Amino acid sequence: MNNNHMKRTFLALCAVLLTVSVMARDLPYQGFGIQVGFAQPILRLDPDPTPWVGTAPYQYYSLGLDNKTKANGVKVGVVYDVTYVKGFGSSIGLNYTYAAAKSGWEQVGTVAEYPIARKHTKYHALELYVDWQYKFEVAKETYIILYTGPSIQYAVSLKSYVTTKGLADQPETLLPNSEYSHYGNNDRPDENMKALNVTWGVGAGFQYQRFFLRGGYDFGLINPYRNRTFEGSSLSTGGRLDQWQIKLGVYLWYDND
Repeated sequence: MNNNHMKRTFLALCAVLLTVSVMARDLPYQGFGIQVGFAQPILRLDPDPTPWVGTAPYQYYSLGLDNKTKANGVKVGVVYDVTYVKGFGSSIGLNYTYAAAKSGWEQVGTVAEYPIARKHTKYHALELYVDWQYKFEVAKETYIILYTGPSIQYAVSLKSYVTTKGLADQPETLLPNSEYSHYGNNDRPDENMKALNVTWGVGAGFQYQRFFLRGGYDFGLINPYRNRTFEGSSLSTGGRLDQWQIKLGVYLWYDND
């Protein structure tokens, strides 16, 4: 699936969710708000990959993603919440996520100028989700929430670069020619990834009047890599892209009559 097709799919899903929201406009329990929080995308590979050991300069890119790579960042977005009947409803939202990760220092080659190096990765993505939820009212305008549902994440950008240094007290510098994108880079088949990711999430939350706190875990449903294996290598790129998240938000408009 190419990037243009992914973009069309993402926009089509946005249109579907907007239509659902309009159709639900006459329901008595609705809210529209904003949210901000912590996001931790987790790339899980199975089995542990073999580092890239091509000729220079590729040998300096051998700090491949570990078996489990965690990136920490922030998530901001908007949310539409609706209750259909007796606490059962849905939460529909669109988020932007930024996260970054870096590996530990490792020996990457025999060249004296670059004895140790580490890899940095930066991730930008849009996320569209639909959570089916149940709100338990434990006191007046106070709720415990349980939810589950799918999300579609479209990675706007996923780029990596390598920094290096000699001795421990020397400054960290960018390794020449080490910056690359994980999308459409045929020189790095072991790092090529799909921009589109689908997950299924489970979580819980708390709401008091207009304010809410929600947190959960999203399980990746598809292999995030373009190629499970590629010619001339035994590297397996099977895995999934998961995500921890916790969001604090407020409903700017809330109708609970």
